[in-house]
Amino acid sequence: MHITWKDKFVERYSKLTDFEIFKEYSMKPLRKSIRVNTLKISIPDLKKRIPYPLTPIPWCKEGFFIEGRGIGNLVEHTLGYFYMQEAASMIPPLVLEPKENEIVLDMAAAPGSKTTQIAAMMKNTGVLIANDVEVPRLKALSINLQRCGILNTVMTFQQGKNFRNLECDKILLDAPCSGTGTIRKSPKTPLIWNPNAIKRLAGMQRQLIKVAFENLKH
Repeated sequence: MHITWKDKFVERYSKLTDFEIFKEYSMKPLRKSIRVNTLKISIPDLKKRIPYPLTPIPWCKEGFFIEGRGIGNLVEHTLGYFYMQEAASMIPPLVLEPKENEIVLDMAAAPGSKTTQIAAMMKNTGVLIANDVEVPRLKALSINLQRCGILNTVMTFQQGKNFRNLECDKILLDAPCSGTGTIRKSPKTPLIWNPNAIKRLAGMQRQLIKVAFENLKH
């Protein structure tokens, strides 16, 4: 894979870290991983059905690194028995610790990896509000919610900054970001990167986290 590294990008990240090491790790492929959807199947039962080696992810008991091709074509995936989810993506819901019968908001939910994980942790109880601002992403979210058997979730379509008076128990905000941590998937990121865009994103993130805080129960 060829990546063009813009001079300003190199200058910025060279001040923050060893740029050669940064490049090396930015290009390394992630290990494939899945999360068992315990709303539909137990961990032991899924293990019996999956024809590939599974290695436990240390920080998530439902998560496993998996070796093999065509994982997304398995019938167990179609049935919603597991979700193809990056191991790092499993961390935020674990930190959030959603409980049964709580009111939870996922402000930037699509395509639904963390949303479906939160719903499973809530055991399909309470109310989970899953919001996004792009119709194509909401379509993907809807498909994943249905596939995983999610029953406690309401989808909304609006700017996160417009939420008012929700009084949520917990809120997850996976805010829009620069994408510099996903260069392996989006090789154009270093080329389109610019300081002004970063400032705009930072401003948006500050605004969203302020709104999120204001919509928590006091």
